[in-house]
Amino acid sequence: MPKYYLYTRKSTDEEDRQVLSLESQLNELHEYAKREGLEIADEFIEAKTAKKPGRTIFNLMIKQIESNGISGILAWHPDRLARNSMDGGKIIYLVDTGKLVDLRFPTYRFDNSAQGKFMLSIAFGQSKYYIDNLSENVKRGFRQKIRRGEYPGFAPLGYTNDIKNHSIAIDPDKAPFIKKIFELYAASDYSLDELKKVTDRLGLIGKRGKPVRKSELARILKNPFYYGMMLVKGELHEASHPPLISQKLFASVQEVLENRGKPMKKGIIKFTFIGLMKCKSCGASITAETQKGHVYYHCTKKLGLCESKKFLREEDLLSQIDKVISKISIDDETKNKMLDRFEALAHEESKSSLSLSRQVQEKIAELDKKMERLIDLFVEQEISEEDYKIKKVKILNDKQLLKEKLGEIEKGSGGWLEPSKNFLSTCNQASYVAWQETPVAKRAILKIIGSNFLLFDRTLFISYSYPYSLVTETDPAENWGG
Repeated sequence: MPKYYLYTRKSTDEEDRQVLSLESQLNELHEYAKREGLEIADEFIEAKTAKKPGRTIFNLMIKQIESNGISGILAWHPDRLARNSMDGGKIIYLVDTGKLVDLRFPTYRFDNSAQGKFMLSIAFGQSKYYIDNLSENVKRGFRQKIRRGEYPGFAPLGYTNDIKNHSIAIDPDKAPFIKKIFELYAASDYSLDELKKVTDRLGLIGKRGKPVRKSELARILKNPFYYGMMLVKGELHEASHPPLISQKLFASVQEVLENRGKPMKKGIIKFTFIGLMKCKSCGASITAETQKGHVYYHCTKKLGLCESKKFLREEDLLSQIDKVISKISIDDETKNKMLDRFEALAHEESKSSLSLSRQVQEKIAELDKKMERLIDLFVEQEISEEDYKIKKVKILNDKQLLKEKLGEIEKGSGGWLEPSKNFLSTCNQASYVAWQETPVAKRAILKIIGSNFLLFDRTLFISYSYPYSLVTETDPAENWGG
């Protein structure tokens, strides 16, 4: 009577959900061995899928069978031994060569004969067919889920998985923080390290109940999920979940990320207003340096002859910036009156927005047709996979912009109410920022209200952007803080 190796296997894969646990298999096999009078030489217990060759415990058992004379295997069912053709073929080959004399299964009868080996090969084939068919069904379901715009995974930070409705919803507690992260980074005034400090102060907690790490912030900023798309296996797809930010804001963040990814020269110290101003005389960049504990800004003089000779101390620059910011400030009463008027106008315009909404919907329909034609071209192999992906991303982004525009129209704002509210909010906050001792905040609001920042000797010149130029008293093309 041959000695037997007892082998049990179970994985967490879909095909093993109805299989007995490892403990149950062991109990059943020991009872079977006792009932049949089988001698067990050793036990091999494995928790791994058999879809592919390469199981460590299984391979160890096979090597021992080939070398030490143990010529029998006891398992619950043939599919515990193999679900792939290579391992199945290995078992049959060992039977052919006499290394394996007997195979025992409580749920299957094996005879060591030509007929028995043929039936065993069919059992292994059925196991492989089952797993292949199951895999196809899973892939088919996965593709259908993607076509419906359903994200096949755990929702990122700022969203929650709605298990009951099989959907993804906005997390009302964390979503405002995620949106703020994008807005702050798009202003180019915060590095990831600085953004990490902000999220720590805000108390933003990640999925594991701990403060969000710097690496997680980087993933958030690169994730198109937040503007209504989803990246699955390297390919962009439309999604059905509500976006947290606009596609325009996401694109701005990607541009900042790309610029920050460029190597910087060693030894350069970061100054708050570097990269903001140009020299009014020659157009060269403004640089900064530290002397006797104070920061001074001046022209780099890299574009030739320059008439600017003097250095501007940062404290004096901040004083001029405060005057620039103060010129657009409005009080709470003025803000509220203007807000009421804007909302009344928006309500009147909503009646005429239907025609514009239809035009946008027609453009969206045209893009859907373009996408169908693109898919046909790809299926018929008339364009390469690379070209297909590039064109697909372009169509999806164009469609997302139109959907955002449609959303503005359907809100009855005509696309201008929300920017107008932001304008009023900025003007209202300007006076507070002017008195704060926070250079980063001053730079951020400067970039919102103006452009074309010029420095000549010790005087700052700016051009107020529309509509902020409407609330200043000087020529909007040449306002200055001196």
